[in-house]
Amino acid sequence: MYEMKPEYYIGIAHIDQEHARLFELAQETYDLLNDSLLHDKTEKLTSLISQLIDYTKTHFAHEEAYLESIHYAHIPAHVALHRKFEEGLMEFDLDFTDTDWEIQNEAVEKLLDFLVQWLISHIQKVDMLYVKQ
Repeated sequence: MYEMKPEYYIGIAHIDQEHARLFELAQETYDLLNDSLLHDKTEKLTSLISQLIDYTKTHFAHEEAYLESIHYAHIPAHVALHRKFEEGLMEFDLDFTDTDWEIQNEAVEKLLDFLVQWLISHIQKVDMLYVKQ
């Protein structure tokens, strides 16, 4: 369901690969949301949040280095959007301990919505700007 589609490719191989990994993490989040056999999603949810935090930091560092290498004119604004996303991820509780299945699913759904909306919007509206330069 969540995968790199042709409209998400920016044409820079290493960045496209990293975007693809972020979509894989979104798919894992979706799979967790729809896993009706797993009644306590706490461990998997905190693992996904941790992976997302770690991977986005790595991806953003690579992307920002690339922007520097091409002397992109809008680096500060682009970097600010990256930091805002990181802050948004940090608002998800890494110590999530609620055992209520519905509350866990709400948390997973909130994470998925946050990730997918940001990822698609950022790639198509923001990353494409430096490709055009």
